[in-house]
Amino acid sequence: MESLLIQLLNGLASASTLFLMASGLSLIFGVSRIVNFAHGSFYMLGLYVACTAAGWLQTIVPQYDVLAYWGAVCLSGMLVAVLGYAIERGVLRRLYAQPELMQLLSSFALVLIIRDAALAIFGAEDLLGPRAPGLAGYVNLFDRRFPVYDLFLIAVGPVVLASLWLLLKRSAWGLCVRAASEDRDMCALLGVNQPRLMASVFALGSALAALAGALQMPREPAHLALDLQVVGDAFVVVVVGGLGSIPGAFLASLFIGVTKALCAWAGTLHVFGIELAMSKLTLVVEFIIMALVLMIRPWGLMGKALTSPRLLHRPETAPAPLQRSQGMLIVIAIVVASMVIGLAGPNDYGLVLGIDIMLMVMLATSLHWMMSAAGLHSFGHAAYFGAGAYAAALISLKLKWGFLASVLLAPWIAAMLAMIFASACIRLSGVYLAMLTLAFAQIVWSVIYQWDDVAGGSNGLVGVWPEGVFADRRVFALVVFAILIITIYVIRRMHQSYWALALRAARDAPLRLQAQGVAREPLQWFAFVSAAWLAGLAGALFAFSKGSIAPDLLSISRSVDILVMVLLGGLQSVWGPLWGGLSLTLLQDWLARDWDYWRGMLGVMLLGLVLLWPGGLSALKLFSRRQV
Repeated sequence: MESLLIQLLNGLASASTLFLMASGLSLIFGVSRIVNFAHGSFYMLGLYVACTAAGWLQTIVPQYDVLAYWGAVCLSGMLVAVLGYAIERGVLRRLYAQPELMQLLSSFALVLIIRDAALAIFGAEDLLGPRAPGLAGYVNLFDRRFPVYDLFLIAVGPVVLASLWLLLKRSAWGLCVRAASEDRDMCALLGVNQPRLMASVFALGSALAALAGALQMPREPAHLALDLQVVGDAFVVVVVGGLGSIPGAFLASLFIGVTKALCAWAGTLHVFGIELAMSKLTLVVEFIIMALVLMIRPWGLMGKALTSPRLLHRPETAPAPLQRSQGMLIVIAIVVASMVIGLAGPNDYGLVLGIDIMLMVMLATSLHWMMSAAGLHSFGHAAYFGAGAYAAALISLKLKWGFLASVLLAPWIAAMLAMIFASACIRLSGVYLAMLTLAFAQIVWSVIYQWDDVAGGSNGLVGVWPEGVFADRRVFALVVFAILIITIYVIRRMHQSYWALALRAARDAPLRLQAQGVAREPLQWFAFVSAAWLAGLAGALFAFSKGSIAPDLLSISRSVDILVMVLLGGLQSVWGPLWGGLSLTLLQDWLARDWDYWRGMLGVMLLGLVLLWPGGLSALKLFSRRQV
């Protein structure tokens, strides 16, 4: 019981930090409806600035440790609030009328920019902050020691909740925020200065994230991977509690924090002779909770259903037939590419890069199919890519069935995994659908990451090479090229089919489709599963092209990369995945080789594309003709 009490207190301390960060994200989404992927970057910056400022202030006023520590915490919140204000005024304000997915792409670009800016300013090494003066000791609870600082963190959550409640309920500014969250257009008609209100809300939300990071100085070091590491947990809290609901975020953070503490306390259980390692669930229990909540109550515990997503650049109605000259150019390009592959050296770097590009185009095509025709948005598409890769590797290494059998069977295993998730996913739409796919992907990642006996755990699997004639990299590249050509042709014909026409009707006018007696769910279910099948095929080929695989194939960052490729190419053309996969892979390769801060450069380019050509590369005049 003493151990249980300590673990519950640890869970409450973690829940308080989660709420402090998630409250800012929920506040921003409630007014602006922006899914801010850069919120984790503000948390990371808050910790970096606090650690640096605390050391600087201690050299100035060494006799006042309390002033140095809490001054650093306050300075961190203020500086990040100013940065958030500038980002809202300079970037995000221009994107409020854009589709939610383009806003997501811009916020991911900000993640890349802020991470490399932090690398340039603070360096690559972890930064350690000082202990909180006066709170560095511990208290005895049933002969167990518990940090005083964690008791302080437990009290922070309710104080922040009460402060936000008073601010939103008892102030004129809070009244305007609540009005804007209910109906932004009517709020503007009543004379509320919308730009000023948006900027102030974003600054406050950024400050809350920075304070959540700054308060972690005694508990963890500042490092560059914090941004994506914490933003997933914040999204879970906000979605479980209900998008835009501050009390819902508080309730969800308590529930998740206590549940993780109970899993850590339970350790290993034996149920009917089966050993259950409950402590391993701490990596994924929050995503299990989110999946269960979204399946039972799609808008969260205390949220409400959102309006339909904005589609400023609506995907195509049907690809137009190719002209004769266009068909000839495509045939010539295929012949030239085949000759280049055949004449290349087996160890040429260009051949390796070309295989990567083809596989990324295939992977982007799979997600583009379900997003454009079916209107199903996914933040967890890497789950099927990784499932195909691991299935092919296990069939090759464990069963010794060879390259062809592995590549033929792996996509069906990925499709079977998608069948399990599809029925729950297609019931939702917009942000909630994307978050449910993210939850399922993280569950699969957790299983792979901790399955040491079969999947190799965090080390992955090695020695996954094709045999026989396929061991020649040129032959392997020709096989991948042929599969890519067939994939693009089949997807193009699928876009021209009556099935795709019914999918577009389900996407654009679901009530009219239902009135005509056509069921929406089977159409979208098959689109979801077929996209997962193609992603699994790309994953199987990827495993044999690299010779080894690791759990990062199923990570959040991989799913974001796939989504970026689709949005970079554009949803309005079936050629979008080609331009997106080609350009992003080449940009990453070129920038990573020639620039120290290549992520920031890539983020600047992505941000420029979103601001100048929000429809993606296929919306440019060079590619905008309906020749798809």
